[in-house]
Amino acid sequence: MNRTVTSKKILFLFFLVGIQGLLLGQEKPPNVIVIFVDDLGYGDLSSFGHPTIRTPHIDQMAQEGVKLTQFYVGASICTPSRAALLTGRLPIRSGMAGSKNSGNVLYPRSTGGLPQSEKTIAEAVKEKNYTTGIIGKWHLGHLPEYLPLNHGFDYYFGIPYSNDMLPPRYKKAPKLPLYENEEIIEHDPNQKLLTKRYTEKAIDFIEANRDNPFFLYYPNNFPHTPLHVSDDFENRSKRGLYGDVVEEIDWSVGEILKTLKDLNIDENTFVVFTSDNGPWLKRGKKGGSAGLLYEGKASTYEGGFRVPAVVRWPGKIPANQTFDAITTAMDLYPTILNLMGSPLPDDLTLDGVDLMPLLSGEKKKVNDVVYYYLRDELYAIRKGSWKAHFITKPSYSKEKPKIHKTPKLFNIDVDPSEKYEIGEHHPEIIEEIKDIYKEHQKTIKPVKSQLDLGY
Repeated sequence: MNRTVTSKKILFLFFLVGIQGLLLGQEKPPNVIVIFVDDLGYGDLSSFGHPTIRTPHIDQMAQEGVKLTQFYVGASICTPSRAALLTGRLPIRSGMAGSKNSGNVLYPRSTGGLPQSEKTIAEAVKEKNYTTGIIGKWHLGHLPEYLPLNHGFDYYFGIPYSNDMLPPRYKKAPKLPLYENEEIIEHDPNQKLLTKRYTEKAIDFIEANRDNPFFLYYPNNFPHTPLHVSDDFENRSKRGLYGDVVEEIDWSVGEILKTLKDLNIDENTFVVFTSDNGPWLKRGKKGGSAGLLYEGKASTYEGGFRVPAVVRWPGKIPANQTFDAITTAMDLYPTILNLMGSPLPDDLTLDGVDLMPLLSGEKKKVNDVVYYYLRDELYAIRKGSWKAHFITKPSYSKEKPKIHKTPKLFNIDVDPSEKYEIGEHHPEIIEEIKDIYKEHQKTIKPVKSQLDLGY
C-alpha cells in the first residue's frame, strides 16, 4: 500500500515538473512602449549627428538596439501623424488628413476626431488581455467620444492637444486642460514640470503592470513650442532652451529604461523612440534641426517626413545595428500586433508591414515606397532611392502650391538634401512612379474630413 502511494506521489511530482517545464518554455507576451515626441528633428540627437545636444540614454538605447536612419511618419504634422501611427493607415483613409478647407490639425474649437470605425493598436491588443496606457499628448479629438478611453486605452494622463493651444494665441480656447482618464484635473498645468510628471506616471504604469503584458504609448508634448523645462535641466545644454528640453526628454527615456531593468522585464519589452514629424523651422532657435535633410514640419520634403527612430528589444533584436532600409511609423501597427499574437483587421486597408524580419536581420528590406501627403493631396512618392515631387510648397508659406507637369526627381540615397533635380536623365523612373501614383489612388476611398468639423 505504501509503495503504491509513493509511486503515485512520484508520478504526480513528475507531472508537476513537466507542466512547469511547459510553462517555462512558453514565452510571456512582450510588453511594448512607444515613445513619440513632438517636433524633434532628424538631426536633434547626438546619435543622429547633433554636435552639442547630449542624449546619452537614447544613444545607449541605439547601441543596445537598432537605429533606423530612413524612418518616415505618415504625415509631417501632429494630428494626422498620430492617427497614422495608432491605426497603421495613411490619414487620408481615416479622415484625419484634412482638406483645402481645414487646418493642418485639430484645434480646441474642432468637433471631429479619430472615428470609432478605426481600430487603434490599443484596441487590438486589449483583445489579447493587454493593459493599455497613454501618457502625454493625444491630439486625436478632445470631445468625450474621441478621448483615449474610447479608443482602447485603460489609462490616460495628459493634454488632449498641443501645448500652445491656449490663450492668448487661441483667444477662444479654454485654459489648457490636463486630463486623468476622462476628468480634467488641472487647468494650465505648470509646463516646466510636464516631462517629470509624465515620467513619474509612465513609471507608475509600468510598475503597476510588471506582472501583466502592457502597451504604453508615451507621446511627450515637447520639444513642441512653447518650450518649457524643469529647473534641473535649465541652462544645461549648449544648444540653449531647445537643447535643455531635448536633454530632459533623454533623461525621461533613461528613467523608463532603468525601470524596466530594475523590474527584470527589460528583456521582454519592445521599446521604440521616434518623433511625430520634423522640426518646426519657423521657430528659429526654439525649433529643431533636420540635419542634412531639406525643410521641416508641414512640408513634404525629407526634413518634414523623415525622423530619428531607435528600436530596442534585448535578446530579440541584435544590438548596435544601423539599418538604412525604408521603414514607416505605420509599420509599428502590424509589427506590434504580430508580436502580441493579435490578428490584423481584415476590414481595413493597412499601409504598414511587419518590421521584425528586418529588425531581426532576417531580411534587408520590407518596404520601398513612401507616400508624402499634405492634407488630402499626394505631393510626392518615394520608390527605392528615387523620389518624385508632383507638387511642391515651402512649409508655412503663403506661396501657392506648385504643380509639376513633369515631376521633380531626386535620388534620395545620394542627395538627401534634395538639391539636384535629375528627372531629365531618368524619364523611365518618372513613368514608374507615375504608375505607382495611379494604382495608389485607386485604393483611396472618400471619407468625411474630421479636421473640417468645427474649423
